[in-house]
Amino acid sequence: MNKMTSNKKQILNKIYRAFKLNFLKLLRTPGGVKKVSLGFSIGFALEMIVISSACLVYLIFYPVVKLAGGSVPAAIIGNVIGKLTFLPILLMPFARKLGSWVYPIHGPRHNKGIIHEASLVDIFKGDFTAVRDILHGGLHILIGMSIFGAVLGVISYYVIQFLYNKTAQRRLEKRRSRILLYEQMGS
Repeated sequence: MNKMTSNKKQILNKIYRAFKLNFLKLLRTPGGVKKVSLGFSIGFALEMIVISSACLVYLIFYPVVKLAGGSVPAAIIGNVIGKLTFLPILLMPFARKLGSWVYPIHGPRHNKGIIHEASLVDIFKGDFTAVRDILHGGLHILIGMSIFGAVLGVISYYVIQFLYNKTAQRRLEKRRSRILLYEQMGS
């Protein structure tokens, strides 16, 4: 029992340390506040659609960040922090619902939430409605996660911009106090 709680604490500690390390790397990334916050927000937003796009989003990851003028290291850090927060997994049921509101699919098999079972034999007979239903469900998740990614990307842009400026200001004050201390010691 005691070993079990210590393992949980170790796992949570490792996640916390990884989050903190990546956040410190982000705040020390060169390139200016707008470039860093834009790169982070793009990386964080693209992380939301990784699962629903079957990881194909990584094919456009670098070009999107470069064309937008963001920092690639900050985008990678945003992507990693998005993974560490488990938000894509937690938001998936909500994304499916949101996607079905945005793009409703009407048809004989989509009546009032009734689930129709299909067997493998139906697919071999040429009835591909089960495959279509799976693809439409994935489309709903992709649409919903894209919306969540856009919203969270905009929010994270301003949050990172604020934190970057605050950290830069704190470091500047610390540097000034050190210089004053050295001047006082030398006089």
